[in-house]
Amino acid sequence: MNKHLIGYHDGQGFLYKLSGASKLLFFLLVSIACMTTYDTRLIAAVSILSIFLFKMADIHWQDISFVMKFITVFAVLNVVMVYLFAPDYGEKIYGAKTLLFEGVGRFYLSSQEIFYLLNLVLKYFCTVPLAILFLMTTHPSQFASSLNQIGVPYKIAYAVSLTLRYIPDVQEEFYMIRTSQEARGLELSKKARLMSRIKGNVQIIVPLIFSSLDRIDTISTAMELRRFGKNKKRTWYTYQPFRKNDFLTIFLACLILLISLSLFALNKGRFYNPWAS
Repeated sequence: MNKHLIGYHDGQGFLYKLSGASKLLFFLLVSIACMTTYDTRLIAAVSILSIFLFKMADIHWQDISFVMKFITVFAVLNVVMVYLFAPDYGEKIYGAKTLLFEGVGRFYLSSQEIFYLLNLVLKYFCTVPLAILFLMTTHPSQFASSLNQIGVPYKIAYAVSLTLRYIPDVQEEFYMIRTSQEARGLELSKKARLMSRIKGNVQIIVPLIFSSLDRIDTISTAMELRRFGKNKKRTWYTYQPFRKNDFLTIFLACLILLISLSLFALNKGRFYNPWAS
């Protein structure tokens, strides 16, 4: 499989043996905890936990480098735009001003603004890695059966399964087409100008989207011919009951969410303020 693909990677270890439902609940609860708080201590701890989980799952940097670089660029762009529109927002939040750089006009730099922007960046790196980790350690069929296990209708669970199953296929087809185009003389590497690369990739993506829609229509027709959805329940070949480690994982997610909610009371709001007297 191409190293740039984000999808299920077969492996061994703790994370691969967990139920897909327990991993999904962990991802959702921890993401909610991180998105609703600006306590640097919590989101930094979750970011470190994400790195540890990647190490545990034996996922290497080259497997996720493309996506992580894209997220890094997006995070930096978001930070720059926030600063340009509100260079004094950190001061309003933390009620203090420690000037580091005078700058020009309304554009100056304070410790409070840097601290706020740091929190924004940390939010990306404590939620996005968990989503990637979930995709790369959960088999689509096993995840669908786990969703149905916790009460999600099996039609929705099967739709999610198909989505996860075809994400790597679409990515692989994209890279295959791009490699073929480059072999024919179309330059899409870093050597080409940015606008040329964007235009060339768009020329690949648009037909790929339409071919994917045709594939979806074919699959839907085949499932209808096989009377999919006639019965209210169905059995699953990859059904996996909750085990001890699944309950421990869900407990840890609930604990992180509880800590996030308790920090609201401790900080008297969403923000941790190290400048508070």
